[in-house]
Amino acid sequence: MKCVAIDDEPLALGILERYIAAFPALELLATFDDAVEGVRFLQSNPVDLLFIDIDMPDLSGLDLVSRLDKKPMVIFTTAHKKYAYEGFELEAVDYLLKPITTERFEKAVQKAVERFQYKNFPNLDLSGSIIVKSEYKTVKIVLNDIAYIEAMEDYIKIHLLSSRHPVLTLMSLKGILEDLPEKGFSRIHRSYIIADAQVKSIQNKKIMLLSGQELPVSDSYLHFIEKWKNQ
Repeated sequence: MKCVAIDDEPLALGILERYIAAFPALELLATFDDAVEGVRFLQSNPVDLLFIDIDMPDLSGLDLVSRLDKKPMVIFTTAHKKYAYEGFELEAVDYLLKPITTERFEKAVQKAVERFQYKNFPNLDLSGSIIVKSEYKTVKIVLNDIAYIEAMEDYIKIHLLSSRHPVLTLMSLKGILEDLPEKGFSRIHRSYIIADAQVKSIQNKKIMLLSGQELPVSDSYLHFIEKWKNQ
């Protein structure tokens, strides 16, 4: 998801930059400490997700979003609880109260991922989840949060769109493939399963995901390339 961050406080803007950089689902196009400059950019550049502070001089985040003809998904950030109602009136994805923790940021990104997937892939029902064991815990994995799955000897790593930390579980790729829906996921290599919706391009038996991750397609799974081209 292409995103922009706007905040008049340099420290807060820097924190947002670091958080965004840690999530493969997000591509940061630009940051602005001036709301007016941010508006100019948004009016001429397609953006999927906007992180914006509410209480800013010259133009508040609420007024800025209200003025946009084509509104991206919005996650408001603010130090004041009093703006929560106005934020949700503008159909914001979420409302983050400063100081923002990484855990709270992850939850907001997950909401944005789910809305983005629903909007752009309406015929692909990945609203369900699977349950895996990881580090002595039972973990629920939302299907549309999966970017790809990687084999590591007796374990697999489930790479998520909404987290910089993959989920490690004792299972084989064959085993987890049986738990995944038939449509939406494909094995492309003895070491990789991908979420079909995350494929950006394919060239020379290499798959580029929307996150920028490049994965190989083995000869045994070349049929995936034809399937993807004909979707």
